[in-house]
Amino acid sequence: MEGRVLDFVALGILITVVITILYAIIYIHDIPYEIAKKRNHPHLHAIHTAGWVSLFLMHALWPFLWIWATLYVPEKGWGMSSHGGSGQKSDVQNEQNKELIALKARVAVLEEKLKSAPKQKPQPVLKPKPQSPAEEV
Repeated sequence: MEGRVLDFVALGILITVVITILYAIIYIHDIPYEIAKKRNHPHLHAIHTAGWVSLFLMHALWPFLWIWATLYVPEKGWGMSSHGGSGQKSDVQNEQNKELIALKARVAVLEEKLKSAPKQKPQPVLKPKPQSPAEEV
């Protein structure tokens, strides 16, 4: 009878270990989702779904999900800007903004000229007559 009790204890320990391992695997696969959630990531649901898909693909996507989730930082966006997140725009960005404003002003002036110009019928395009070989000589 005592051998039977030990069998049930071993079965209980086995079931507990299997459930713990399954829970740990699911918990580990949710780490990128939790990182994305904490950082208010714009692709939060995509990362969560890809984490579940990764379970069925033998964890092949999981490292990429981790990278994807950690790349986004709310203060800096994707973290690939040259100004280092100081909040100040670089000289290049300021110059580009000035150029953009100047171009918008030029476009506005041209649109005004176009609106105030009188409507004209399009002129037909005259094609040159082909020359015969005798005229070329």
